[in-house]
Amino acid sequence: QDPTAAHYMFQDDPFLMPRNTANSRLLSLAKESGRNAAKYIIKEFPQYFDKITAEPNIPCLMPEIITPQIEGVSEAALKERIHLRKVKASVDLFDQLLQAGTPVSLETTNSLLDLLCFYGDAQEEQDEQKRDLEEPEENNAEQRSPRRPFQKSLNSSGFIWREDCNAERIFKIMPERNAHSYCTMIRGMVKHGASAKAYDMYVELLNERHKADVHTFNTLITAVPYLKEKFIERWELVKEFLIHMAQQEVQPNVLTFNAVLKTLRRCGGVGRGVSLSVIKEMKALDIEPSLATYEHLLSIFYRAVELHPSTIITEVLEEVEKRSFTPQDPDDGCTVIFFGSFKNLTNFFQCCDLKDIKLAYRLNKAMEKGDNWKFLDMDRLNAYWSKFFSLLCMMEQIDVVMKWYKEMTPSLFYPSPRNLLDLLQALDAANHLEVIPSVWKADIKQLGFNRRQDLMEELLSLMSREQHPKETQLAFAQCAEDIKASHEQSGRDQAPLEWSGSALGHVVVLFSRAGRTQDAWTMMEHFQQINRIPSDQVMDEFLTCAKQTNCPDEAIELVKLAASFGLPSTPKLKSRAEQEFELSEEQK
Repeated sequence: QDPTAAHYMFQDDPFLMPRNTANSRLLSLAKESGRNAAKYIIKEFPQYFDKITAEPNIPCLMPEIITPQIEGVSEAALKERIHLRKVKASVDLFDQLLQAGTPVSLETTNSLLDLLCFYGDAQEEQDEQKRDLEEPEENNAEQRSPRRPFQKSLNSSGFIWREDCNAERIFKIMPERNAHSYCTMIRGMVKHGASAKAYDMYVELLNERHKADVHTFNTLITAVPYLKEKFIERWELVKEFLIHMAQQEVQPNVLTFNAVLKTLRRCGGVGRGVSLSVIKEMKALDIEPSLATYEHLLSIFYRAVELHPSTIITEVLEEVEKRSFTPQDPDDGCTVIFFGSFKNLTNFFQCCDLKDIKLAYRLNKAMEKGDNWKFLDMDRLNAYWSKFFSLLCMMEQIDVVMKWYKEMTPSLFYPSPRNLLDLLQALDAANHLEVIPSVWKADIKQLGFNRRQDLMEELLSLMSREQHPKETQLAFAQCAEDIKASHEQSGRDQAPLEWSGSALGHVVVLFSRAGRTQDAWTMMEHFQQINRIPSDQVMDEFLTCAKQTNCPDEAIELVKLAASFGLPSTPKLKSRAEQEFELSEEQK
């Protein structure tokens, strides 16, 4: 892997190659937005994409045909529309079949329920939103329907289960219902925020002497926090569902145990007390945990703001190190990631609080094993490496830190201003400040952070704190000149940076030590412009520089500047100027 190359996602167009985290996020989101826009256009205007002109025609490379081919009112046409996921068209055709007195088979009706319970009445919701946008605002306010008393929908479409929605209406008029019908309704109700109705449907399923499948039980277990308020009541209901599974001879899977642990995350101390027994039960049934299993477990034990030392993270890591994971649970790669930024990077914060670099190395080795790295998207990958690098700066030798830094940027992550501050502090602790000019030129400027006040203040403070060899001082002065240019230039959409008194003083000191008297005096004049007072050290450094370069005129101007400020050090400066410079009568 080339450490100087950007992520493969950005190598199509070198001109657009991002320079920092914000740009990489913007470009990756723009690409995904473009793909979504293309899918929307194809979905909304399929008539423009039905001509196949490729020769030879290779079906697997052609766009999927999403326009219904079967005309008329028939069950075959209904099946086709269900297969094409045409929600509104499927419901309309089903109603037409009922009006014509044509019976619809149980299998087809269940397929329609599957479609409705997965997508909801999404098309109707979109139509309502379009109508709301077209109507005048005052009429829209009068006709807006009241807010429904269901929990927040668990899906991303925004649809919330409504009374007598199409799924409920079709379910009620079904002449025959089987276990599949009930299970589909239960899962749809939980998905779209009607957990209480789902539990009532489950009770009805039991009364009809049907058996639920494992997916329905998994869904019901995840809905427990919305059904019970007290922690102990939630755990009792989870146990009740598990007992029902055993009674109905339903074999649990990894999603079942993940659902239990996910619910225990919202059970406080009760969850911490029983979560380990859940893991033991998984092992007894010879069920391999997924990444989400371990993440739920860590979240249960490290949920508090103040993390207490625990061996759980070490024990979990011992298990993770042995395996290369494959996705088994949606939570493995969507909302919570063991390696990435799951809920504030719980495990990595614990590594930092424990200052355990060995634990972090083990975690990193586990992340790089097999295909585990594929669980991290761009944002999580950047967050992971950023936290890892901060820990390296805190705990490792500077040679090791710089080795990791050169290998990680920009191929693995773009350093944040916080990372660069950590790097500067590590260089300071190791007394390797001579590296600062290369960090400034190759990273801070390249990443677009040359207008960050906090970063520039820290950089100038470190460079001006002590005297260094001449070659280093010249490099420091060049950095100071770049910072001066950053303050003076202002783009069309950028306000000019304001000088602080400390930053001005640091720049004067750096120019003075490099023998650049005229540049130093130019910066000294800025003190009057921004109504700031230079420190005694700044004026002493400038006077020393003026002596070394034999510039008595600047020395006299410095004394005048000090006098205009009414500084107590004015007599001392005057005395030094008279003793150290050969002044003419006029100058005296």
